[in-house]
Amino acid sequence: MLACLFFAWALPAAAVIETYDFTDPALEQRYQSLSNELRCPKCQNQNIADSNAPIAQDLRKQLFVQLEAGASDDEIRQYMVDRYGEFVRYRPSFSGATAVLWLAPAILLALAALIAWLTLRRRGGQAVAPKQALDAQDRERLSSLLGDGDERQ
Repeated sequence: MLACLFFAWALPAAAVIETYDFTDPALEQRYQSLSNELRCPKCQNQNIADSNAPIAQDLRKQLFVQLEAGASDDEIRQYMVDRYGEFVRYRPSFSGATAVLWLAPAILLALAALIAWLTLRRRGGQAVAPKQALDAQDRERLSSLLGDGDERQ
């Protein structure tokens, strides 16, 4: 029983807790901001700050090293994009490769508006055919279908 208690007490020690000693508190703030902005390539729905995947740990270490080396935020983002692709960013930059992602909603909305306008314009130009009076033959047929003996107009 005592061995189980010690084992249960030691389990939290198995968790990987990364601590980095930053030379400047501003670097630590930038680290937090960038680690929340970059996506884990393995987890795909977590940023590298929240992921426990080994690749996320590597990315956090690389982020720390680059910040301490004096790299700007844009240089770090570009390094990560060059290595892992635009997918690593939650907000991809506008480029030829991502233009469809950025422009598709506006294009689809404009196309839907154009189709609606053309449809309404086409329907608006068509006159509704006036109701035609029934001729004698049609009235007879109608009254026989309805079971009426007399003809009504």
